Amino acid sequence: MPIREPHRVLTGITTSGTPHLGNYAGAIRPAIAASRQAGVESFYFLADYHALIHTANPAQVQRSTLEIAAAWLAAGLDPDKVWFYRQSDIPEVLELAWLLACVAGKGLLNRAHAYKAAVDRNTALGAEPDTGVNIGLFMYPVLMTADILLFSANSVPVGRDQIQHIEIARDMAERFNHRYGEHLVLPEAAIDTSVATLPGLDGRKMSKSYGNSIPLFASASALKKGIFSIVTDSRAPGEPKDIEGSAVLCLYEAFATAEESVRMRAAFAAGIAWGEAKQLLFERIETAVAPMRDRYLSLIADAPRIEGLLQDGAAKARAIATPFLGELRRAVGLRRLS
Repeated sequence: MPIREPHRVLTGITTSGTPHLGNYAGAIRPAIAASRQAGVESFYFLADYHALIHTANPAQVQRSTLEIAAAWLAAGLDPDKVWFYRQSDIPEVLELAWLLACVAGKGLLNRAHAYKAAVDRNTALGAEPDTGVNIGLFMYPVLMTADILLFSANSVPVGRDQIQHIEIARDMAERFNHRYGEHLVLPEAAIDTSVATLPGLDGRKMSKSYGNSIPLFASASALKKGIFSIVTDSRAPGEPKDIEGSAVLCLYEAFATAEESVRMRAAFAAGIAWGEAKQLLFERIETAVAPMRDRYLSLIADAPRIEGLLQDGAAKARAIATPFLGELRRAVGLRRLS
């Protein structure tokens, strides 16, 4: 099997919404920290092709691309030290997806979580299994595999619910290599159990789909309003608060130092009022976010600058993708007759 040196890590960010606090703590912050490790080549791409599967609003896709790019840059991503690009600027991704589609087993894609969940929902409603399912959703694992294999990524940071995507990528790579020779690196899933999964306003996982998220770069007043709307129990001031499962405490600890977390836990045990706890939470997050917010607003106001960075990133990425795709084209027989 091909060996890739130095170690390459690849992360995709779907451009289907506005970044929220959970995105920052769970993906942006740890990924940027990882990008600064010695001996690692980091690839970050804006997955706008993937966004089209669920988003029919062109303006939303464009705006989300701008907001997410600005969020990563404001949070400290250095485009000079990583590969930072927009998926749709790399045409080799789609060509590799077709080459992989010609070796992928339909049964494998039938078992992909997103497609299977859609079929299960339709079945439960008594509808035809594929009602409302577009080919983009069905082919999503193939496109994701192309994103990974095109840059010979050694590892892909994923949550436990996304391990299947890496297993599918490995299956397709093995099939391709078996048929055409050893060209594709088999990626590994990188699961960081220390990465925070933040609760939203209602206590469930913070998610745009649940409508319970707090935008990462909301104004200070909007941030405070969101924090004070977090659902809490009815325990009165002076009554000890439950540490386990507290959205307020979980959010606080995601942005606090170890010492601050110890003090907040002691305050919970001593019966801190919910209003006071939420005020402390607001102050802690605002302290962390305010400097990034200023950079973010400056970047958002200068879309041409971000576009220039993405174009530079695309050229840098294609310097790898174009010759590698040429190698794969020759392997499958797409060759000049001369």
